[in-house]
Amino acid sequence: MPPRRFKSLLRATFVCLSFVTLAYFLIGSSFEGQRSRTTHVPTTTTDRVSEKKASPRWLDSAPPFIEAIMNPEDRLFDRLECPALEGTRYEHFRRSSNVVNITTRMPEYFFALDLTDCAHVLPRLIGSIVETMRFLGPENCALSIVEGRSVDGTYEILKLLQETLASIGVEYTFATNETDPMAKEGVRIEVLAGLRNQALKPLLENPNSYAPETTVIFLNDVALCMEDILELIHQRVYQQADMTCAMDWTFLGDNPTFYDVWIASGMHGDSFFFVPETGDWDLAWKLFWNHRASAERLEYGKPFQVFSCWNGAVAFAAKPLLEKHVRFRVSYEGECFQGEPKLFCKDLWYYGYGKIAVIPSVNVAYSDPMAKRIKELKGYVSRWGTTEDASSKIDWKLKPPADVKCMRSYEDQPWLPWDEQLAEHGVAP
Repeated sequence: MPPRRFKSLLRATFVCLSFVTLAYFLIGSSFEGQRSRTTHVPTTTTDRVSEKKASPRWLDSAPPFIEAIMNPEDRLFDRLECPALEGTRYEHFRRSSNVVNITTRMPEYFFALDLTDCAHVLPRLIGSIVETMRFLGPENCALSIVEGRSVDGTYEILKLLQETLASIGVEYTFATNETDPMAKEGVRIEVLAGLRNQALKPLLENPNSYAPETTVIFLNDVALCMEDILELIHQRVYQQADMTCAMDWTFLGDNPTFYDVWIASGMHGDSFFFVPETGDWDLAWKLFWNHRASAERLEYGKPFQVFSCWNGAVAFAAKPLLEKHVRFRVSYEGECFQGEPKLFCKDLWYYGYGKIAVIPSVNVAYSDPMAKRIKELKGYVSRWGTTEDASSKIDWKLKPPADVKCMRSYEDQPWLPWDEQLAEHGVAP
């Protein structure tokens, strides 16, 4: 059992990590933001896109970051070491460049990110994305990044990256948004939903430029390898999944601790581990303590179905966004207060896209040092092996759990119908 003295360390870690992850927990149970009564697309406060003035100091320090991002052999930064690809597991994703008409291209892979104050992880994070896009074919890829409120050089690095990515044929949309999710009480989830939708804006506003089969790869500010990204895409295709998620981790002292517990729910409707009303995380290492099937597949690194997940890195089909107009949103009036990724999964289920899976061989963390530790403990994707048999396939359940735990706060965790308030607010399947 992790000693109790590590609890304060864990909570401090939550405050410092990405504004798009489990910091939702610290908000409390109330939400006073605007909610739509007739549609599942929210009115958000993040439509204001601002132009930023680059800092001369950070502009001067940006070129080494660009070099590291574009050159996987660069050793200036002490980043997570990633293995070279071996074998032919992902070769089916390659497409001959002579098949693509650059002037009328339709990207098959859309990368989306919301980033702030994460310059330290950019060489590994964006570097792995660039490696992946080179593997898939830059002409087949689009990248959309929304940066906000950074004071550590993140903005300058991402802005300078535009010319470099254009030179290799990548369609790169870069925007800024200074809206602070914590600036006003009660609107955090609304702002975060808007930021996620803004990252998807090039796809959402140009539906004729993307096919329903396009894969969206949405990443948090995590350290990960090219093989992690490719495995999420591969499993989405191999499993015929609508969405695949990684496993993201922090550390409770020396103990690896699953991070995105507020968002992630299993097919039993419960969270991945038990959090009592006291807020203790002393049982965080007992993942799926009450769902043996998921626990066993997790132990053996086999993909398993869940009700919802995000976990730092996801790949999902563009079809629900393009055809059903699914968006990130806030909770409706009377609906359980929850994070926008969980609501996103809830809406996917409602529209018949419930093949949502966790890929336990893909393990990510929110800094290079933590990622190194988690790879040592959990292994790289390639260490789990690249062969598949009948047991690797998910036995998909087409119906979600009848009830799902609603964690409004640690003290308030009722079980509610999984589709609570959808029909009442005019959402038609």
